Amino acid sequence: QAQLVESGGGLVQAGGSLTLSCAASARTFSVYTMGWSRQAPGKEREFVAAISWSSGSTYYTDSVEGRFTISGDNAKNTVYLQMNSLKPEDTAVYYCNARVGPPAMDYWGKGTLVTVSS
Repeated sequence: QAQLVESGGGLVQAGGSLTLSCAASARTFSVYTMGWSRQAPGKEREFVAAISWSSGSTYYTDSVEGRFTISGDNAKNTVYLQMNSLKPEDTAVYYCNARVGPPAMDYWGKGTLVTVSS
C-alpha cells in the first residue's frame, strides 16, 4: 500500500508560478511512475503530466506543454510540478498519482487546490 501527500497549492495571479510536490510512501513496493492530474469545477479529471522512474521520460498534456515541468527525486519518491505562466484556466484541484508494484496498482493523493486569478 502507498500513501501520497501533496503540497504547494494556493492562489496566484495569471502569469505567475507555483510548484507542487508530492511524496509517496511505499515501503514494500517500487514506484514505476508518478504524475499529476487535475479537475476543474464542473469538469472531468484530466491528465496533466507524468514521469517514468526508470527512464526519466516525461509526458505532458498539450495545454501545459512548455509551461509546466515535471521532475522527480526517485530516492525520495517525490515528484514536483513546476507551473509557470499560469492561466485562469489552470485553476483546478491537482491530484498526484503513483503507479507502484508489483503487481502494478495506482494510488491517488487527496488533491491540492490551485487558483489562478485574472
